[in-house]
Order: sequence, then structure tokens, then C-alpha cells
Amino acid sequence: MLKNTGAIMNLYDYNTINKILTSHGFTFSKALGQNFLVDPDVCPEMARQLAADSETGVIEIGPGIGVLTKELCKVAGKVVAIELDKRLFPVLRETLGEFDNLEIVEGDVLELDLSALIAEKFADKKSVKVCANLPYYITSPVIMKLLESRLPIDEIVVMVQKEAAERFCAEIGSRESGAVTVAVNYYAEAQMLFEVTKDCFYPSPKIDSAVMRLKLRDKPPVEVQDENRFFAVVKAAFAQRRKTALNSLSSALGLPKEKVLSALAAIGADERARAESFSIEELARLSEIL
Repeated sequence: MLKNTGAIMNLYDYNTINKILTSHGFTFSKALGQNFLVDPDVCPEMARQLAADSETGVIEIGPGIGVLTKELCKVAGKVVAIELDKRLFPVLRETLGEFDNLEIVEGDVLELDLSALIAEKFADKKSVKVCANLPYYITSPVIMKLLESRLPIDEIVVMVQKEAAERFCAEIGSRESGAVTVAVNYYAEAQMLFEVTKDCFYPSPKIDSAVMRLKLRDKPPVEVQDENRFFAVVKAAFAQRRKTALNSLSSALGLPKEKVLSALAAIGADERARAESFSIEELARLSEIL
């Protein structure tokens, strides 16, 4: 837990942020995708969308200087923030010292055993949720780890690059859908919540962001015999988006076109159809046939 310093500060004020960071000799790391939220409306709204209470444990990924963390601590019973950059620890002790329901864990979320972390840190909580402003460069790997690990979490509310959010939340069978759309929807119900412009960050990035919710499913919407095979077929179908599913599947899976044609005919698909036109049920049937 962080030691209470008795200090309450405005983390949305540029001068305050600069003063804090300068006092700790902190400089931004482009490699870690560090762009901190400074809009006073975004973080409270993310915390509200999470709908946490005293019986809720929240995992935050990459607290930065603690802007979102502060709002999460106000509504959740306990917050565990995972931070890779050790340089931020003294900053967080200063900015979040008022909260006794916060614990900072050092580590890379992609390498940590999250199941063990949840069992250890949230044993007395009825539900566990994830909330984060994710660096763009690790968005998909982090989200897929959270989903594929089948962790005992209820939902994920995250801010990501707007383009990525649109792809995650696209309707399967629409032109905007892709392999990641299918993968996300296999594990969770995806919903776009609101957009966040680039001027809400410090330093300001070059692109806009969006906040989305992933509500984890009790069971997938389709039943497949082999998940690895299912996702391999989905990935192959979308591998060459400008080509037909016939050509993409044949090329990516190394299958004769005659076999792929037969499989497409079995699900009632035209040989000129593209992968984005398929429903998740059709993709599941296709994977079983192939």
C-alpha cells in the first residue's frame, strides 16, 4: 500500500503535472507509449462506466501518474495497479498517497500470472474488473491475454486507439470486422462507450482514442471442437482482406482450392465472398469442415 502523504492535488492541471514530474526527474518514454490523461471528464466517466463498489476489486494496467487510478480508488474496494516503469513509483507515492485501498505492483502485464495475482489480491472481493488507458502498441496483446486466459473477471473497460476500438466493436459480418473482431466477440460482448480526442492527453498523441467495454461471456456464442483450429481458420480467412475467402484460406492454410470451395459450398457461401461477410456461426462451421 502507498503511504498516506496527506496531499490532495489536481492531476488535470498542466503546471501541477510538470512540477511533479520535474521534481522526480521524470521524462516521457516514447517506447512505453506514455501519454497521460489530463481531461477532467474522461477518467471519472470511465470509473462510472465500470460500476464498481466496495465489493469490487479493480486491476489497472499502467497507472501513469495516477489520474485514472485516483477515480478508481474512489469507487472500488481495492485497486491493484500494474506498472512497468519503476521511475513512476515515487511519482505515484506523491500523487496517490491519500488512498489506502491501492497497491502498486511492478511488472509487465503480458508476463505476470494474473490468475495468481487475482487470487492473492482480491480473495475477499465478490467481483474483479479491469480498467486501463492502454498504450497503443500493446492494445491487442493485452486484451487477448485478458480474454484467452479466462480470468475470473466480469468486464474490461479500456481506452484504446479509436481505430482499434472500432475494429473490436464492429459487428461480425460487417465490412469493418476482422479476425480480432471475431476473437474478441468469441469471449466477450464488445460495446463502444465514448470517444476521446487527442487533446485530452499530455503529451498529445497524433490520433484520437475511444473507450470500450468488454463484458465477458459465460460461454462462447458458438461451439467449436478445437479453439486453436477455429482461430487458425479465422486468421487465415482474414489474412488477405482484399482477396476472396477462397483465395485467402487456400493460400494461408496451404489447402487445394477445390477443398476450400467444397467447404464454402457446405456453408452456403459464394466462392467470391470475402471473410468480413461471414457470421461467427459460418466461420465456426467452416473451421470444422476444413
